[in-house]
Formats: sequence, C-alpha cells, structure tokens
Amino acid sequence: MKNALVKTDFNFPGQKSVYHGKVRDVYNINDELLVMVASDRISAFDVILPEGIPYKGQVLNQIAAKFLDATSDIVPNWKIATPDPMVTVGVRCEPFKVEMVIRGYLTGSAWRAYKAGDRTLCGITLPEGMIENQKFETPIITPTTKADEGHDENISKEEIIAQGIVSKEDYEQLEKYTQALFKRGTEMAAEKGLILVDTKYEFGKKDGKIILIDEIHTPDSSRYFYADGYAERLAKGEEQRQLSKEFVRQWLIQNGFQGKEGQKVPEMTPAYCESVSERYIELYEHIVGEKFIKADTENVAARIEHNVTEFLNKQ
Repeated sequence: MKNALVKTDFNFPGQKSVYHGKVRDVYNINDELLVMVASDRISAFDVILPEGIPYKGQVLNQIAAKFLDATSDIVPNWKIATPDPMVTVGVRCEPFKVEMVIRGYLTGSAWRAYKAGDRTLCGITLPEGMIENQKFETPIITPTTKADEGHDENISKEEIIAQGIVSKEDYEQLEKYTQALFKRGTEMAAEKGLILVDTKYEFGKKDGKIILIDEIHTPDSSRYFYADGYAERLAKGEEQRQLSKEFVRQWLIQNGFQGKEGQKVPEMTPAYCESVSERYIELYEHIVGEKFIKADTENVAARIEHNVTEFLNKQ
C-alpha cells in the first residue's frame, strides 16, 4: 500500500511552535510565516479516523492552492508558495474567530434543522415550503464561531457584532468577500459541470488588512453536486450525486458510527483506504479539470522536510 502521512514532527529553520489540527499540522516560522502541511489524516464527526488515506493531503493542498491563485484578484490571501505537493507556506495572520459559511442550497445540517421545523438560521428567516437540496433565491451566509475545541456553533451577524467578536465594518467586508468568492467558485464549478452547493471561508488580519486564509473550495470544506441530473433528482426527491467527503460519512453511518459515545470506528482495511484515495483523486480531477500527478510516497516525511527547509533557507 502507498505510504500515508498521518503524523508530522518536523523541526524547520526558525520554527517557534507547531499546531496539530484534525488534518493539518501548522508550523510557525519566526512569527512571520506558517508552513501548513496537509496530512493524509481523515476526520468525520469531529473524530480523526485511525487510518490515513494516501494522496489525500496532496489532493487537498493542490486544490486549495489552485483556487487561492484563481481568486487572488478578489481578496488578498495568505499563500506565498507550495514548496511540496502537501505543503503551503504563507503569511501568518491574526485569524477572525468566525468561519464564514455560505450556502446556495438547502442541504446538510441546514436541511436537517429545517425539516425539524426551524425557519430561522443564523438570524435569517427561511421561506416555507422548501424541499431538500432546493436552491435559495440568493446564497445565504450562516457564520459559525471558530471553536478551539469541540463543535463550531451557529451564530448570527447581529450576535457577532454585538459581542464584539468582529467589528461591524470588518464583518460587512467579510460578507462582501464571501459572496464574491462564492460567485467565482460557482462559475468555476459550472465550467466543470458541477454545482458549488455550500462552502466555508476563513479570514485573518495582517497589518490592518483582511486576508483570506486556510484552504478554499476543497471537497473537505465544500459540497459539490453534479449539475447533470440535478433538476430531475430534485423533482423526484432523490438524493443528489455529490462530490464531497460525504461518502466517508455515509460509510461510517452504515457501519454504526456517528462519533457518539460508545461507538467504535469500523475497520478501515487497506482496500477500503485505497478506494477512498481513488475517490479523492477523482474529486481532484473533476474539480480542477486536470489529471492528478501522484507525488513519490517512498518517504513522504523526508521529502517534505527537504523541500520546505530548502525553501525557507532561501527566504
């Protein structure tokens, strides 16, 4: 089986600290740069699953890099370079403590809440009589608080401003950027026969300027439907064909796991991990519209260490 990178423990030049997230490990270089390593770890239901998925980190890192480059005319972003297929190096910003979630369609957790009778989502009133996966007249922004631990919580624009989490001026700018990025992402998806259903953006501040940070428009942060057959499936009340990691969540649910206490993650055999890897590569090729070139996985950690160290020494 191909080698999957599930743990990193680098010591880069100028390194001050490291943060190990669910799937990304972020190295702070002299409080100026961040080295973000997209590992092959995979999470679902806020749980890191026991096995890594070969090439998953490369897929996510390269999709994010392409979309950051394709939207840099809308909002400045943190990316400086991708010295390795699994690594992005960028400027260190002070992150806003909210995630800007934008939804073009009623699906996922929003649909579950709507079905249960809720008609208000993050302070936005939703019309009666909507059905699952129906398109909103205009995309809605449903922010969440950025939790240090546990689940992110839904919050309204009014609460964010009233609690001083983000200033009114900054929040309104975040909204504008979010709408413009989603519009660009929607147009790019349509060119590939896809629908960008919903996604999230994270922003930070550097020298008083708002900057787009983290990944964008990847299958881990976004949901895509295939445009072909969307209307027919909607009319018949059938499930949409999706490009996201929803297929992993569905497999876990079918095998009795939803991250609840006492539940055990089903066995992830090498064959299953390989099949998930193939799905991620398929996602890449659909979303980007290019053939995926597999990087050498003989010794992933050594490759990353060499590439990043070489890059940092040139800075």
